[in-house]
Amino acid sequence: MQWRSLVLGLLLLRLGLQALLALLPALAPGLCLRRRFPFPFPPPPAALGPPAAGSSHWGSLLRRGGGGGAAGGDEYERRYSGAFPPQLRARLRDAARGMFVFGYDSYMRHAFPRDELDPLHCRGRGPDHDPSNLNINDVLGNYSLTLIDALDTLAVMGNSSEFQKAVKLVIDTVSFDKDSTVQVFEATIRVLGSLLSAHIIITDTKQPFGDMTIKDYDNELLHMAHDLAVRLLPAFENTKTGIPYPRVNLKKGVPPDSNNETCTAGAGSLLVEFGILSRLLGDSTFEWVARRAVKALWSLRSNNTGLLGNVVNIQTGHWVGKQSGLGAGSDSFYEYLLKSYILFGEKEDLEMFNDAYRNIQNHLRRGREACNEGEGDPPLYVNVNMFTGQLMNTWIDSLQAFFPGLQVLIGDVEDAICLHAFYYAIWKRYGALPERYNWQLQAPDVPFYPLRPELVESTYLLYQATKNPFYLHVGMDILQSLEKYTKAKCGYATLHHVVEKTKEDRMESFFLSETCKYLYLLFDEENPLHKSGNKYMFTTEGHIVSVDERFRNSLWQDILPGEEDSTEKIKPNELKAVNFSSNCNRVPDERRYLLPLKSNYMRQIDRMVGLI
Repeated sequence: MQWRSLVLGLLLLRLGLQALLALLPALAPGLCLRRRFPFPFPPPPAALGPPAAGSSHWGSLLRRGGGGGAAGGDEYERRYSGAFPPQLRARLRDAARGMFVFGYDSYMRHAFPRDELDPLHCRGRGPDHDPSNLNINDVLGNYSLTLIDALDTLAVMGNSSEFQKAVKLVIDTVSFDKDSTVQVFEATIRVLGSLLSAHIIITDTKQPFGDMTIKDYDNELLHMAHDLAVRLLPAFENTKTGIPYPRVNLKKGVPPDSNNETCTAGAGSLLVEFGILSRLLGDSTFEWVARRAVKALWSLRSNNTGLLGNVVNIQTGHWVGKQSGLGAGSDSFYEYLLKSYILFGEKEDLEMFNDAYRNIQNHLRRGREACNEGEGDPPLYVNVNMFTGQLMNTWIDSLQAFFPGLQVLIGDVEDAICLHAFYYAIWKRYGALPERYNWQLQAPDVPFYPLRPELVESTYLLYQATKNPFYLHVGMDILQSLEKYTKAKCGYATLHHVVEKTKEDRMESFFLSETCKYLYLLFDEENPLHKSGNKYMFTTEGHIVSVDERFRNSLWQDILPGEEDSTEKIKPNELKAVNFSSNCNRVPDERRYLLPLKSNYMRQIDRMVGLI
């Protein structure tokens, strides 16, 4: 009888344990037993090719590459650490190229010569007849925007035949003599910058991307860039501060009813493109007006905090928007202080950037001092009042995701790692970055995602700086999310709502010029951009420009009366690594496969955005 009682007791115990295990999923949130990650990889997109074996296929590739990890251990380490197999990387590179080709071909087939593609209805989009629709008209100038913006991406991907064809199309069909009112900033970074980048690629004697030369090329793209810039110059006239009007009509000049208010980034992020144009032409006018605007904005910073606001009146110099942050309205102003120094070697630009960066650290940064050690919240950059440094709101926007990449360029890699992890955690939660995210409510404030590149850009630059395969995993997640949630009948579509995954009928030009380019370069280790020995810099629109002596011949002081040329020139070989491709394998081999951020801090950031 005793052995029967024992068997019965064991049977009841087994049944009880099974019942408990069945209830665990429902009890998990209350017991803190919820899984930390959506652990199985999403099924690979069709572009990655067969076999479509779901997560087991990816797992087998990662295990063969040494990335499977030992049994047990930390979940983050099992997923992210270890080598990234070359065959998987090659397939992701091809998938990124396929993403670009699908979007580009769809634009050329259904939308050219109009500015943008409507990927849901497979048709083109141009300026809106309603002048109040600034969201469209600021960008679209009736000049085949998407084709122009994509030129250097074709070159970076080595497609010489299509690059040559596209350049000839631009030369033969595009004119800027249009009755179109456009935003000076958007026309500069998307159109002017791309024309200059393509011209530099065509005229490069080394031709690192293959034969990108154009037969009988007579500097037509440079002449087009000059023509466009001349049409933008009226924006700098008749302003009491030297800060330009935000918009200009390409045929008629500044509209009579033009707004006297502009954002800091829009007015202060013209120096790279205007400076390149001036130095290629030997005409100081363009750099001078752009540099005057930067100095005017810089002179208006707060005496108390050293911070700038985000919206200013160009006539009075009064700050209309007193918010100081790193996102929309401010972002590329800081970026171009540093990149102007990198490109032109003017010490004054570096001094302004260093002062700005110091004030950002003192007043915008919250959280613990170090990324990977200590107590307290993870570091975060918030929006504050420019005069007091007091918190103004509890949201950040997706444009701020560029900042880790900028920190990489100045060598502040550890802080870049932490901030990047915060934005990646938001991406993991939604499969996209909402335009605004409220970190206090752990929810989107503005839920759309227009295929922005900033997180991909920072991921690429952090990989180049560390060579840590963690960032290849991040890139794979981003690529798969884009394929899964944004792919449409004819291209890739803006997400109207990152939670509901509804789409809007728009594919912005920066998807091809930046998002696809950075994804492709992340997975293309052998790209000439990484191997040629040349130094390259990306503009704020992702266009590549070479860093060399021809941009060191300064002309702009010649027309600044009463100012002495006190700026110190920095030679290209004196710069710290601008292109991390060839000389920035900073992490020793024995540490290469460690997580860039400790697992407990990764969990903390995931909790911060409501992921766990």
